[in-house]
Amino acid sequence: MTAKGVAHGNKLFGAAILKKSDLSVVVAETNNEIENPLWHGEMHAIKRFFEIPEDQRPATRDCLFLATHEPCSLCLSGITWSGFDNFYYLFSHQDSRDSFAIPYDIQILKAVYAVPEPETGTVSPQRDLYNRRNDFWSSHGIQDMIAGLDRSSREALMARIDDINALYADLSDRYQKDKGAKGIPLA
Repeated sequence: MTAKGVAHGNKLFGAAILKKSDLSVVVAETNNEIENPLWHGEMHAIKRFFEIPEDQRPATRDCLFLATHEPCSLCLSGITWSGFDNFYYLFSHQDSRDSFAIPYDIQILKAVYAVPEPETGTVSPQRDLYNRRNDFWSSHGIQDMIAGLDRSSREALMARIDDINALYADLSDRYQKDKGAKGIPLA
């Protein structure tokens, strides 16, 4: 799904909403910024989730929200306003900036939300960009979770992560070569 989206000029961010009870997929989507700049992978998944008839749609509290990349400020708000009590992500904001050459999540979070310390007038570079656990949800970095496992489990999963990294590196290269051709703001 994401490969097709990138081929059309979209960024490589995707999301899925799963049932907590059996991890079955309720909806999966990818970035669709060429249609609407607000259709980040997470926002597009939320849109599709709420298009499911209410009598067929699970409650948000009964779902896991899975994002390929750590959600930006727009998507953090969308997850919050939608009522999901969790989200899991594979690639961090730093990965988006450093590995995928998409620095805007960190730039926006710092420029818009990083309130300076009253004593110094500066923002500590070590300060988290958002509260990872709060009254609305908890966030979970999948790679951090894997790092906490026993060695054999960790090694098997890291081999899979390496494969996914290679796939996303290829998608990123394709996106970077074609970005800007679609008129997407903050390409």
